[in-house]
Amino acid sequence: MQKYCTTLVASLISFSHLANAGPDESAKFIRDAGARFGAEGARVAEFLMANAPVRDKGSLAEELFIEDVRLALDARTRFPWAKDVPEDIFLNDVAPYAALDEKRDEWRQRMLDVATPLLKDCHTASDAAQALNRDLFKKLGVRYSTDRKRANQSPAESIASGKATCTGLSILLVDACRAVGIPARIAGVEQWNDKPGNHTWVEIWDHGWRFTGAAEYSPSGLDHSWFADDIVHGRTVQKIYAASWKRTEDHFPLVWDEGDTSVPAIIVTANYRQPAGDNGRATLHVSFFDKPGGNRIVADIEWVSASGIVLASGTTRAGTADLNDMAELSAAPTAGSFLRARQGGEWRDWPVDISGSADKMLHLSWSGSDDSSRAIALVQHWLATPAANRGAAPDLSLSGTEATQILNLLWADRKAGVAEEERAEMEGQQIVFGDKKMPWLERTFGAAPPGGRSLWISMHGGGNAPPELNDSQWHNQILLYEPPEGIVVAPRAPTNTWNLWHEDHIDPMFDRLIAGMVSTRGVDPNKVYLMGYSAGGDGVYQLAPRMADRFAAASMMAGHPNDARPEPLRNLPFFIFVGGADDGYGRNKVAAEWGARLDALAASDPGGYIHKTTIYPGLPHWMNHRDAEVLPWMAAYTRNPWPKKIVWIQGNAVHDRFYWLKVPTGTAKKGDTIRATVQGQTITLESPDTHRATLRLSDALLDLDKLVTVVAGGKTVYSGLVTRSAPSLLQSLQERADPDSAASAQIEIAW
Repeated sequence: MQKYCTTLVASLISFSHLANAGPDESAKFIRDAGARFGAEGARVAEFLMANAPVRDKGSLAEELFIEDVRLALDARTRFPWAKDVPEDIFLNDVAPYAALDEKRDEWRQRMLDVATPLLKDCHTASDAAQALNRDLFKKLGVRYSTDRKRANQSPAESIASGKATCTGLSILLVDACRAVGIPARIAGVEQWNDKPGNHTWVEIWDHGWRFTGAAEYSPSGLDHSWFADDIVHGRTVQKIYAASWKRTEDHFPLVWDEGDTSVPAIIVTANYRQPAGDNGRATLHVSFFDKPGGNRIVADIEWVSASGIVLASGTTRAGTADLNDMAELSAAPTAGSFLRARQGGEWRDWPVDISGSADKMLHLSWSGSDDSSRAIALVQHWLATPAANRGAAPDLSLSGTEATQILNLLWADRKAGVAEEERAEMEGQQIVFGDKKMPWLERTFGAAPPGGRSLWISMHGGGNAPPELNDSQWHNQILLYEPPEGIVVAPRAPTNTWNLWHEDHIDPMFDRLIAGMVSTRGVDPNKVYLMGYSAGGDGVYQLAPRMADRFAAASMMAGHPNDARPEPLRNLPFFIFVGGADDGYGRNKVAAEWGARLDALAASDPGGYIHKTTIYPGLPHWMNHRDAEVLPWMAAYTRNPWPKKIVWIQGNAVHDRFYWLKVPTGTAKKGDTIRATVQGQTITLESPDTHRATLRLSDALLDLDKLVTVVAGGKTVYSGLVTRSAPSLLQSLQERADPDSAASAQIEIAW
C-alpha cells in the first residue's frame, strides 16, 4: 500500500506536452483511440474532448489520455455490473478522467489495483459501491478532516496528506467507482438553509441513481446517509446539483472558487424529493460542545416528551466527522419536550422549542443545561396520578443519583400498594394461595433497630402424619427460638404430606409472607432468616438453595436433604445441626456428607459457601435446644442481593429469577444450571442448559456509567453502555417487593 500511495502521489499527469493544442491535435487523439479500440474508443475520445474544460484542452499528454480510455473500456467488459450500463451514462459518468476541477492525476490504474480485491463477493453496482465505501478509505489511509491543503484535493493530494473534506473524499470514491466500471458522480448542495457550509456526496448508477456519503458506510445500504432525511424530505436544503462531464446550462457550485463556472451540472433536486405532506414530525439537528465555542464532543442524547417518554435517541458526532454531520432526532413533537444528554455518569436537560419550524438546530454546551432534574419531577408527577390513569412510566435514561432517588419514590408507592394488597392476610396471619392456606404464629423480640426488624421463618416438623400431630409440632415450633431482636414466624404447612415444606406452592407463599412483613411490619429485606426442625429441616435443605437470594442465612436442624443440591448456597451462609445418634433416614450421615460437600465447595471457591456443620455426639433427633446457639451466628449476616458470583441450579420448584439473573417465563427445568461471575465490567455466563437470559443490573453490581461486556458460551454477546430507567426499577418492584434487589437496568441476551 505504501508503494501504491507513493507511486500515485508521484504520478501527476504532465499537461505541458500539448499546452497549445488545437482542433487538429484533438482530432488526432480521436483517430488514435479509434485505431486502437475501434469505434467505441473513438466515441469515448470524441465525447471527452468535446466536453473537456478549457483548462484541459491542449494540455493532455496523449499516451496518458489513451491509456485512460483503454482502462475505462476494459472495465466495461471486465465487471458484470458495467456491461449493461447505457452508453450515454458510461460516457458521462465512467469515462471522464476528473470529477470536478481537481488537479488532474493518473488515478485509474492505481484505483483499479486497490479496488478490485475489495469486490470479490459483489454482484451488483450497489454492492460494489458499498464495499468500496466501507473499505477503500482504510486501505488508502484517508480520513475526514478540515485540516487539509484544499477542499477539492485530487486523489494523490488526499492520499499524500491522509486527510480530505467531504469533497476530497467524494472525489476518491467517484474515481474508485469509475475505475471498476460503476457510473459515479459528485452531488451536493451549495449551502444548507439552516446549517453552516456546503456539502458534497456521491451518486452511483445501478439502474437508477442512488446516493451515499463518502467514507460514511451505512450497513442499512445506499440512500441512508446522515443527511438523507434533509434531502429526501426537502425541508432544509437548497438546490441539489450533480456534476456532469457533458456541457449543460447549469454549473456545479464550487464554493472554494465561486467565480469558476467551468464544471457542468444537472439539477437533480426532484430526484430526491418525496411528497412532504404534513406528517406531524419534526427533526432536531444536534451538535454538542464541551463549552461555548469549544470542541465538539460525543454525547448520548434523548429527545423526551413532556410526560417522560423517549421520542428518539442518538449520539452526537465529533473528531473526524463532517462538521455538517450532526445527530438527527425525528419525532412527532409535543409541547414541553426537552433534550437530554449524557456526559460521564450525569444526564442534563435542555428545553426544546419546536414552534415555527419542523426543523431545529441545537448547538449545546454542557454549561447551558437546565440544572433541575426533570426525570425526578416527571416520576413524581406520574406517581401523583391515580394508578388507573397513569399510563406508561417515564422511560428516559437516568443517572445513578436519579436512579437512587426514583427507586425510593417508586418503592414508597409500591410498598403502600403491597401493604393494601396484603392487609387482610397480614392482619389474619394467613397466606392464601389458590386452594392452599398457610396460617402462622408469631412472636416479637427486642426493639426495632433503625434499619428495620429481622424476620425469622421457623418451619415445624411432622410431615406425613395426622393433622393433629402437625398442629402440635407447629405450636411447639414457635417456642423454640428467641433471637435478641426480630419477628419470629412459625407458619403451619398448608398440607400434611411428607414433603410439606418443599412442595411447589411453598416458594410463592413464602415470597408473599416476606413481602407483607417488609411492607407492613418494617422488616429489613436483607435480614430474613430461614430455620426448620425435622421435616422443617428437610424444607431448609430444599428451600434454601432455590430461594437463596431471599435470605441472609439459613439453618437446618435434624432434617434430610433428599435430592437437594448445595451449589446454589454459594452466597447464603448455611448451618447444619444434627444429633450424632439421629440415624432416622440417615440424618446424621447425610448431614456429615453435606458438610463435607460444602467444605469442598468452599475450598475451591474462596469467599463463597460460608457454612458450619455441628453434629452433637450422642444426642438423638431432639437436640435439647442445643441448636439455638445458631441464632447469634445467623444474626451476624445480612443478605447481599448483588453477589459477584452466582451458581443457579433449578430445584424441584423452578424459578424464573435468582439474584440478578432471570430466564424467560416457562422455560426453566429442574437441573438447569447457570454459573455467572462479574469481574470488573465483564459478566461471564456458563450454562449447558440455558441460552437466553435477562441480566438485571445495578450500580451495586458494576459501574453502569462504563462499558459493560457480557461473555456467554465463550463469546462476547454484548458490549456497550446500558441505561438506567424508571420502567426497569418499576418492573423489579412489581415482580418482587424487594427494593434492595431492584434492577435499574436490564440486558436481554441470547447465546
